[in-house]
Amino acid sequence: MLKQEALARIRQGVARFQSDIYPAQREMFERLRRGQEPLAMFLTCADSRVNPNLVTQTDPGEIFIERNPGNMVPPYVEFVGGVTAGVEYAMLVLKVPVIVVCGHTDCGVMKALLDPGAVHGMPGVQRWMSHGVGACERMLREFPFARKEEQLQRLTEYNVLQQIENLMTHPSVNKRLRYGELEIRGWVYDIGDGSICEADPKTGEFAPLSGKEM
Repeated sequence: MLKQEALARIRQGVARFQSDIYPAQREMFERLRRGQEPLAMFLTCADSRVNPNLVTQTDPGEIFIERNPGNMVPPYVEFVGGVTAGVEYAMLVLKVPVIVVCGHTDCGVMKALLDPGAVHGMPGVQRWMSHGVGACERMLREFPFARKEEQLQRLTEYNVLQQIENLMTHPSVNKRLRYGELEIRGWVYDIGDGSICEADPKTGEFAPLSGKEM
């Protein structure tokens, strides 16, 4: 798509929002002006195909979203940046009771962990995806001869589990977990069929999730 076409599409969307969507939901937006009380923090990938509000059928103000390539959470002692700031704000100011770490199928970062040559010449991406190397090493140890499709699926799951471990190194998260004020869930969203698998908090095994089970 040419840049002029892309900008025109975006402007059309803004015009429709202002003329149709906002007036129909004016009361909600005026209420949001006074602040936010989100139900959860949703830590997911920057992939444009992943839409947390669409998947969870939540409204503006109900999900505090932190997005980055590969849904990574750098360990607290290793890197202080945007993710750390988002986590601290969610924990200490918004005091959300739930964090969902959500990976997804066909993730470009997971593919790059399996084929590092795919991001040659992208030093920023290469450094960032290093936060998933542990998950990749685990997958290769446990499934060295699996088909590429299965390796990618397992890596996506293991990466979610690794990022949850990294998340727990953050003092604000660790403290609220100790006091029983927080629950962390790990999801993998299938872009193609809309299904979600959730990790068992005790075993780390992923199984299909339905709204009734929550």
